[in-house]
Amino acid sequence: MKTIKITLVSLLVLGLICSLAFAAGPAEKGKALFNDAKFAGGTAGKSCGSCHPDGKGLEKAADKKEFNIMGKKQANLEEAVNFCVENSNNGKAIDVKSEEMKDIVSYIKSLKPKKKATGGY
Repeated sequence: MKTIKITLVSLLVLGLICSLAFAAGPAEKGKALFNDAKFAGGTAGKSCGSCHPDGKGLEKAADKKEFNIMGKKQANLEEAVNFCVENSNNGKAIDVKSEEMKDIVSYIKSLKPKKKATGGY
């Protein structure tokens, strides 16, 4: 009986460890989408990361209220993502309320530089 309990507890702990290891937060999922050339049905063979390796150039995107890409205005980050998906990656716009959009926006917002702690008294 004691062996069965130990085995069951061990399996439960192992299951919890594995589920935590494979559970990715929105920013991690967004990073995967950001680097997927087939994201949103893209056919250009490019991912978001092709033009923005490691998110370069998007560090201030989280604070922007409006975007201007290729001479066209986008009212928010979600519109800017869809503009790039459609025009650079030859994909289809994704629903702005979808989990994919939330994930990729979360990743882009995570690129915002962290404020440095100021020392002193």
